Amino acid sequence: MKLIDTPITKKSLHEMAKASFGNFVKAVIDSKKAIMVIDASLHADEETYLLSHGSIQQDLWGINLYPEFDGEDFIEFDSMINVRPGQGNMTRGIDDARIQRKIRSIIGQLVT
Repeated sequence: MKLIDTPITKKSLHEMAKASFGNFVKAVIDSKKAIMVIDASLHADEETYLLSHGSIQQDLWGINLYPEFDGEDFIEFDSMINVRPGQGNMTRGIDDARIQRKIRSIIGQLVT
């Protein structure tokens, strides 16, 4: 598991993917701090790490990164940690387009 607060290359993500799930890396983004934790077996483990380091639950979102792809196919908004009826997010995806845009922007800054 790695905390990413400075840019990482797609090549590095690709190597992580090959070593774990084959074609993707799990990540949890803190949408307020613009950081992420990657390379764990479960989004819940990454979420726990960020919570223990001062993040707030409502700012954390689980995604998968597919380093072999670009554009819309690079980020998959899918994680059990995203199911939050209290925040109006009823699915494993991220229903709010504004939050999706923010996450895409953060990923654009953190992955080169």
